[in-house]
Amino acid sequence: MPELPEVETIRRHLAPRVEGRVLRELEVMDARWCSPLAAHEVASAVEGRRVDALTRRGKYLIWELHDDVHLMMHLRMTGTLLLDPAEPPRHRRVRAAFDDGQQLYFDDPRRFGTGELALGSDALDEFFAGRLGVEPFSPEFTSAHLYALTRARRAPIKAFLLDQRRIAGVGNIYADEALFRAGIHPLRPAGRLTRSQVAALRDGVLASLEAGLDAKGASIDDFRDPDGVQGSFQDRFLIHLREGEQCLVCGRPVRKLRVAGRGTYVCERCQPRPRGTRAAAALRGGAQVAQAT
Repeated sequence: MPELPEVETIRRHLAPRVEGRVLRELEVMDARWCSPLAAHEVASAVEGRRVDALTRRGKYLIWELHDDVHLMMHLRMTGTLLLDPAEPPRHRRVRAAFDDGQQLYFDDPRRFGTGELALGSDALDEFFAGRLGVEPFSPEFTSAHLYALTRARRAPIKAFLLDQRRIAGVGNIYADEALFRAGIHPLRPAGRLTRSQVAALRDGVLASLEAGLDAKGASIDDFRDPDGVQGSFQDRFLIHLREGEQCLVCGRPVRKLRVAGRGTYVCERCQPRPRGTRAAAALRGGAQVAQAT
């Protein structure tokens, strides 16, 4: 799934090409993309408007259009935006045409990606208010703020990091990488982290996201930039997807667990397991581990 670095890579790539351009046509080929809004209603609201800015919140790409109209796109698991491809992509769901002749396709094999419409800044703020927490690259993302968020949270810290209502934009890849950098086991209850652990985690989140941005994202499955070029962060993973390989720090084999329903990679020497956890079921090539009790 594209996470913050992947969506920001797309934004940085597209912004110089579409900002200031007029969105002449929006063709929604799959009504599920914008449901429950009707495709013609979304098209009518955005067509003929200038793209004032292309911004991002968490994993959402936001088209800020003239007269305070906002189109929010979420790529979900397999969504990709392709600008002027040689041929229309196979799984195209949306096509946007601009006044300079450029065409942008939203390609999405699994059809989980969504489009949302907000008429006015108040509607935009209301849309995100209950969905997204603090932006990691904002001044508000301090260790003190993160420490306050974790208090009284009994869920494993991995689940906490995946909750977009707490921290916007961090998904499975960058949660694993951040926890490894911080030396924190993904099953440790969020509310039991010390201030120093939280400070290390905050730094680990930022370092992992910055590394992903520097590599222009991770292309494990479908992710590509708008020119169809893959990112390279998958070649720089410290822990994610490295099951059975030696830990880059201590040499112990990396284990794969399942936490918050997601495949999770950990070195249990560098990230000591918290007390109170127990093995729930042994699996070939890994283990299913119960949440902390």
